[in-house]
Amino acid sequence: MIHLSNIKVNFGDFTALHDITMTVEKGEFFTLLGPSGCGKTTTLRTITGFIKPVAGRVMVNDEEITNLQVEKRNIGMVFQNYALFPTMSVYENIAFGLKVKKLSKSDIKAKVDEISAKVELNQDQLVKKISQLSGGQQQRVAIARALVTSPPIICLDEPLSNLDAKLRVQLRNELKDLQRKFGITTIYVTHDQEEALTLSDRIAVFNNGKIEQIGTPEDVYNHSLTEFVCNFIGDINKLSKEFLDNAGAGARGIDTDKNCYIRLERMYVNNKQINHLESEAIVENFEYYGLYIKYTVRAGDLMLKIIEKNSGAPMYQMGESIRVSFDPACVLQY
Repeated sequence: MIHLSNIKVNFGDFTALHDITMTVEKGEFFTLLGPSGCGKTTTLRTITGFIKPVAGRVMVNDEEITNLQVEKRNIGMVFQNYALFPTMSVYENIAFGLKVKKLSKSDIKAKVDEISAKVELNQDQLVKKISQLSGGQQQRVAIARALVTSPPIICLDEPLSNLDAKLRVQLRNELKDLQRKFGITTIYVTHDQEEALTLSDRIAVFNNGKIEQIGTPEDVYNHSLTEFVCNFIGDINKLSKEFLDNAGAGARGIDTDKNCYIRLERMYVNNKQINHLESEAIVENFEYYGLYIKYTVRAGDLMLKIIEKNSGAPMYQMGESIRVSFDPACVLQY
């Protein structure tokens, strides 16, 4: 549905996007993920028309929109700060785009009432000023305003970043439910890896104005194509050559001269399995999270973190000697 081809964006002498090419399918929840300044918001604003690339093409349904004005693209937009009109009521905010399109008052009211019900804003809230709403309610207003004109595409630029952690988790679940309900093609910008993994059908991982990898959450987490993706997505252990050599990893297909990594949950404590490699270690610390326990252990000069599911068995204590094991097939090599 949406295709970016060889997009390049400059800000003066600085190149913000280098040859960006990607495709977003119809009805897909597609996330642009990366650290601050990596180019994800610039890509989003190029799609919506707020930024014009110096090279490349933006296509929607095989039609080029690279030079089309923002208001003619029919793309809904939810900004990081929501960009709501503080002097207007909730109703007026949601109705704004419909008034621009010069719909009748009766049509506007019908559409506002319909979309408000879908995002769970009641009639009492519609007459309030924006300042009288909570952060979560304001986010729903921003989403309703973006959706009320029935755009085929909606773009969201870190819409949850200003909320507290508990509300952020609640609203991202609601956001995914809304996206499924409407079946709308969604492009979502975030720097939060957990948010990207839980919400997305596919993820594009950005770094320094380039795309490092595009794939499903499972792909980018379990099969990270580059060392940057490997380190950016989730927590990970970097394995030293000495540790790998002592465990006999070279004989199991691991090039110990490469940079080698393994996810925390892919290492085990005192868990003998036939295909696993093992090493002696000492428990240095642990953190109890209820569902799981995170251990910090020392194997020679290497400090490792290991996540163990909480089975109810007694925890390993600091200073205790253990054996750590791992499947060599789970080691990522770069």
